[in-house]
Amino acid sequence: MKISLALLTICIAPLLTSGFPFERKGASSTSGGGKEKRVQYAAWDDVNVLAHGLLQLGQGLKEHVDKTKVQIRDISTKIKTFNRTVTEFGKESQKLHQEGEALKARARGLEDREGSLLNVTVELRDRAEEMQKDRRALAERVERLEEKVDGLAQGERNGTDARNIQMMLEAQNKRIDDLMERIRLQQEKLDKQNMRIRTLQNQIQQNRKRVDAPLNPAHHGQSVLVEQRDSPAADIALDCHELFLRGETTSGVYTIQPLNSEPFQVYCEMTAVGGWTVIQRRQDGSVDFHQSWEAYERGFGNLKGEFWLGLEKMHSIAKDSGYVLNIGMSDWNGDQASIRLPFGLGGPNTKYSLYVKKEGPFSPLESSLGPDAADGLPFSTSDQDNDHKSDTNCASNLSGGWWFSGCGQSNLNGRYFQSPPPKQRHQRKQGIFWKTWRGRYYPLKSSVIMIAPAEIQESRS
Repeated sequence: MKISLALLTICIAPLLTSGFPFERKGASSTSGGGKEKRVQYAAWDDVNVLAHGLLQLGQGLKEHVDKTKVQIRDISTKIKTFNRTVTEFGKESQKLHQEGEALKARARGLEDREGSLLNVTVELRDRAEEMQKDRRALAERVERLEEKVDGLAQGERNGTDARNIQMMLEAQNKRIDDLMERIRLQQEKLDKQNMRIRTLQNQIQQNRKRVDAPLNPAHHGQSVLVEQRDSPAADIALDCHELFLRGETTSGVYTIQPLNSEPFQVYCEMTAVGGWTVIQRRQDGSVDFHQSWEAYERGFGNLKGEFWLGLEKMHSIAKDSGYVLNIGMSDWNGDQASIRLPFGLGGPNTKYSLYVKKEGPFSPLESSLGPDAADGLPFSTSDQDNDHKSDTNCASNLSGGWWFSGCGQSNLNGRYFQSPPPKQRHQRKQGIFWKTWRGRYYPLKSSVIMIAPAEIQESRS
């Protein structure tokens, strides 16, 4: 542009001095004695130079205008984008502020509920203590009345007084029974309240973490994902027994979420005293249990039929110990047997070892888990040999996957043989068997393995 202006100036300068017509005195004169006037014009080359310069100037101005328009459009687009970003950021900030306020309100509500539940629990405990005192007082009165009855039997009182005292004793016994039933009901309520309080406390801790976290739009979505992954939802129970304490009494498929675990479905066996989480069921041979380590870790089968829940899910439920293991079996004659043992299940670093925590010696039926069960039996499959047999892969030699001690003690995940069982020993040893109940390699008809918190054992006793 600057070159075009300079060229134009050079071209116009000669024109201003000589390019316009002007008068020049000449030496010739007309016949009338007057002077002759001659007109001089600019040279044609000068005019061409001037015109060429003007064209270049116009072209340069046009290009400059076009570039300026493009730049103005880009600036306008960026300004509009910036305005939209500012508007969206304002809306997001307002939304995050509203969510923060809602979470704070929810946390306050949960704290209020926790306080009220704690008050109810204290009140129930006070009432239970009062009932215990009444029970002791009644027991003392019964003892005195029994002494009185003994004296009457020796002739101290007549028969009419004895009958009256006997009626009083029966009434007192009935009252004691009623008080004991009320105490039992109050204890069940206390257990439910304690379970609910633990769940609410965990929810409050997670909500406090969410409320205290900085409301940064760049990290907000990530924080929500972590919270949903690590903490159980408010309406999802930790296991089947908590569902029972909440009022569920029908056996079937439910969704649970143990602590620090994703939600998953389980089959809950609801009994009169609690809810059991079923981890294995064999009944008709519809599912092949000769699976790989990965399958046993993840789980397979149908929750409404034959299935293996999965070692990962079992560990998420029973990793903190305090659980009991219930094994039920039946043979082709219709006979049944069951075993119930306190246990713990290790994680993947222990190869999901089964630890039986029984006090005292094992019964003959219990001993099929092997004497090593107290120290831990790692799980073993054909593609991961973790059993205690150094020269043999029990899972490959038999079938399926199991907590093998020796190869001939027990295996409830072997092949399913219909009745009658095969006659060949090398075939029968691949079946479902429990040595100390029906003998080594005697094929069983069905098996069910369930787990539940230890408190269900106490309520049963």
